[in-house]
This record gives sequence, C-alpha cells and structure tokens, in this order.
Amino acid sequence: MPQLADPNFDHSVILLCEHGKDGAFGLILNKPADQLASEVVRMTPSISGPSDLGLWIGGPVAPERGWILVGDSPGDAESVQVSTGVFLSTAPSLLRRCLEAGPPPRTRFLTGCAGWTTGQLDAEVAASAWLISDVDAELVFDVPSSTLWEEAIRRIGVDPFSLQAGGSSVH
Repeated sequence: MPQLADPNFDHSVILLCEHGKDGAFGLILNKPADQLASEVVRMTPSISGPSDLGLWIGGPVAPERGWILVGDSPGDAESVQVSTGVFLSTAPSLLRRCLEAGPPPRTRFLTGCAGWTTGQLDAEVAASAWLISDVDAELVFDVPSSTLWEEAIRRIGVDPFSLQAGGSSVH
C-alpha cells in the first residue's frame, strides 16, 4: 500500500511463507535482478555450463541467502509446501539440478527475504499497509513481474489506481 513508506517494498507482491508468534517471513515475487542465478551462485564443485535460471530479489534481509520456489514437489529435495502448487526449498541438490539440468517450468531462485519481528506484520496490516489475498500459484509463477502488483490487486477486487496514501488509512 502507498502508506508503507519503505522503498524496499514499493509496489511489492510478497509471498508470505510463514507467520506465527515469533514473527513472519516472506519473499518478494516481482523484483527480478539484472543477473542470472549462475552468475552469483558459487557451489563446490562448480556448476557445469551456463544456465538460464533467473535471479530474483526476495527481500532486503539476508541477501546472501538463496531460496528456491517450485510449482511441483521437488521429490528428493527437502522442501515445505507453502500453498497448493508452491513449494519452498533451500536444498543445494535442487539448486544444482536447476542450474545444470535446467529448471522446471515453474521455478524461481531468489536471494534475500522479507522478515518481520513478533507483532510487526500484524501492526502493519492493522495500519492498512498491506493488502492480503489468497496464494495463487499462477500469480507466483506465471504473471510477468511488470504487471504482478497490479494483477494481484485487481484479483481481490480493488482498482490499483484508486489507492492513495493518506495518513494511516486508504482513501
């Protein structure tokens, strides 16, 4: 929402992966990087050959940390199902497979994440700083990043051009 005056989250769509009594964790979905994952990932032994796996900025926290989102269960790689058709993993074996054999169709590799301390996200939601919707795998993987924010807002029945900052509420 416009009243969230943090440039890290301007027009961001966040996949909220965990939200509990100890805080919250999510990944920005619509911030592509200007590099490929193979240009920044360092593995031992080295990756064999070039890869077209894209790189996305998942958030300002822990930018050295990598996260893999996939649309199907990665099988033998450890993962957590975030929602129907959305799995999260940090498994080096999955990353290597995505870089060397090519990523499955619905795959995102992200660096960094978004994090909130206990109660912080709840307070931001109460202050109308975020709009909330159900997770949709199509939005996560298939909608172009350039239109994702607008599309996500339209899917909950809101005209994105009607949103304006005004104190702590939406007008």
